[in-house]
Formats: sequence, structure tokens, C-alpha cells
Amino acid sequence: MRCLPFSDSLYRDLQQQGLDAANLWHNQDRYRRNQRWPRNPEALENDLRWLITVGVLRREVDGQGLTSRFRLTPLGRALLDGDPDLLNKSVGFHQTVLHQLRRLIS
Repeated sequence: MRCLPFSDSLYRDLQQQGLDAANLWHNQDRYRRNQRWPRNPEALENDLRWLITVGVLRREVDGQGLTSRFRLTPLGRALLDGDPDLLNKSVGFHQTVLHQLRRLIS
């Protein structure tokens, strides 16, 4: 979670309500951490899918099936509640490289 460009506001909002990628894209100022942000909507969607892969996010479900909205999973809530300062901690070069490698091989 710390290797991605999303702020605490994103995860807290996802905990309260489902958000879709278009909403996130158009609210970069609210959801961007530091100066990093995905270069296009497809890259944003890839980051969100990665968070689904590792169990932090899930697709919201309605009566018709899966929707385009994302929500925080119980694991995501546990990570944020277990360490409220999680996203404010710096990410070292070593962690960044490991994160990129994991995404590359998955």
C-alpha cells in the first residue's frame, strides 16, 4: 500500500463507500499522495487491480453482479486500523524495487 500513490483519504473513503476509477481519476488532488499519480486512467485501474490481487480492495457487488466500484476489504481495514501511520512512513529504494518485481512476475 505504501508503494502506491494513494493517500489515506482514498482508503478511508473506500472504507465508507464504494468508489469507481473514474471518480478517483477526477479527484487526484484528494486521493494523490505526494506528487505521484498514475499517468493515465488505465494505469490507475492497474494499481487498483493490484490492490485486489493482494487482498486490500474488492469489487463492489450489487443485485446484478460485480460493479465498477471498489471497496476496502476487511484485510485493508485491519492494515489501516492496525497502523494508522502506515501511509505516512517512507518507502525505501529496496521496498520499491521488491514491489515492482512482485508486480512484474505476478
